[in-house]
Amino acid sequence: MPGSIQSIERAAAILRTLGTGSGPLRLSEISASLQLPRGTVHGILRTLSDVGFVEQDRGTGRYRLSDRLSDLRSHRLDPNELRARTMNWADPLAARSGEVVRVGALVGAEVLVVHYVFRPDHSVQHADVGSLLPIHATALGKVLLAFNPGTRPLLPARPLTSYTGRTITDPGRLGAELVEVRTHGYALEFGEYRPDQAGIAAPILGSGGLVVGGIGIHGDLDRLCDAAGAARSRLVAQVTDCARAVGRDLHASRSGE
Repeated sequence: MPGSIQSIERAAAILRTLGTGSGPLRLSEISASLQLPRGTVHGILRTLSDVGFVEQDRGTGRYRLSDRLSDLRSHRLDPNELRARTMNWADPLAARSGEVVRVGALVGAEVLVVHYVFRPDHSVQHADVGSLLPIHATALGKVLLAFNPGTRPLLPARPLTSYTGRTITDPGRLGAELVEVRTHGYALEFGEYRPDQAGIAAPILGSGGLVVGGIGIHGDLDRLCDAAGAARSRLVAQVTDCARAVGRDLHASRSGE
């Protein structure tokens, strides 16, 4: 088995030291307590600060645990905040792609649709904000499942629910697809939840690279896929670019708080 990673061990030791101390600590106090070089401790503290786990008082220079660390068990944004953070990006994505845009967040083993942008063709449509989507049969669900491994145990070991003839019901086959999702950075759906519908989704990364939600498009198979049945590269690029833009905006706004 591979050995432990020293930098992670040291970061954990610093967090424990800050968590068990009587109050904010100076760099020198942390260094002396752990018998580590000041430069090493300072570098780790800077990284922990960048990801929002540690805060430094600008007046005293002392370090303490960030309040955000207490939210680590549930690192997803509040659905209302996720909706607010993505609205400015979801509308342009709908305009560029010509498709419906949905933003989703994990709720147990399902995906809650927190924001919906209509397809810009003035056709009759129904917004499904507040609805729950199956995690294994939709692009949004698969992208959130792939980047939230803690959710995998929620899926049953037995065959998964089938919605169409294309639904992936074998957990092993789904696991293999999730590896591809993590490799490529986006998920696809081809008639797996609705026989004539396809979807493309990408993860939204928050502080520290944690996935806080997903954003994607869905629409008719023949519009999202080419003649060979593959997702149109133009649409994939639009979705992934949008997800990255939301993540950058989210990180910048959190850093400025």
